[in-house]
Amino acid sequence: MSTTVFPPSAREMPAAMPVSTDAAMPQYTRRKVFGIWAAAAIPMGTLAWVVAPFVRDHIGGRDPFIEAVLMCFTAGLLWVLALALILVRRERGTLRGARGAMWLRAPRDPKTGRRGGKVWWMAVPFVFLSALLNGLPIDPVGPMPRDLPHLIDTDRAEAFFHGNWLWFAMVVVVAMLAPIVEELLFRGVLLPRMRAACGKGDVAVNGAMFGLYHLHQPWSMPAAIIDGIVAQAYPTKRYRSTWMGLITHTVPSFVIIGVVLSLVI
Repeated sequence: MSTTVFPPSAREMPAAMPVSTDAAMPQYTRRKVFGIWAAAAIPMGTLAWVVAPFVRDHIGGRDPFIEAVLMCFTAGLLWVLALALILVRRERGTLRGARGAMWLRAPRDPKTGRRGGKVWWMAVPFVFLSALLNGLPIDPVGPMPRDLPHLIDTDRAEAFFHGNWLWFAMVVVVAMLAPIVEELLFRGVLLPRMRAACGKGDVAVNGAMFGLYHLHQPWSMPAAIIDGIVAQAYPTKRYRSTWMGLITHTVPSFVIIGVVLSLVI
């Protein structure tokens, strides 16, 4: 049986607790790992499938359903961000040093131990790999207007976004917030703390959990699982840096923003 290292309580920790090393990183039990997944996935799913239709029926606007979905996604992503910060705060008793606790540091070459510099370039092949995986016909088309990547190719999207700078700004918020907060939770908080519960399979389990987290858009789960394992969890663990997953996960958002901007102007 694997042993679980429980962090000291906030009262037992000094005010300026040093950044945890990888070896001393507190480890979660399987129950806690699943609980954190549920705390992120269930609210997102509820907002998408229960709250969004309710909001649609109580607001006006050019396209109430698109507006409701964007508002609910924003609320859900802010909750995921809050969850990640709450977990770090409870673990350490403070958010000071949260960057180290979430692996928000320059990537380290696993062979030479060199950190930063040319090692940053190792993110490039994973960006292309992620683009290749997302370009494969793996995911089915989701219902409109929930499936944003497919929605932007429709006349409905053109009619909604043309000259609509306010809701373009909301798309920017969602498109950038999603990869950032998801990587902070799944790769910054969960991945470094899953070793005891999952052993050598932590990368695969982490990527699978990330894919299954998409209850709000289940049609995207197949590609999200593969991409989450290969292009996000793996490079993050190999180079001990959440920035690797953040880079590969965020690049597609710029493509979406660019396409929507072309509809606006």
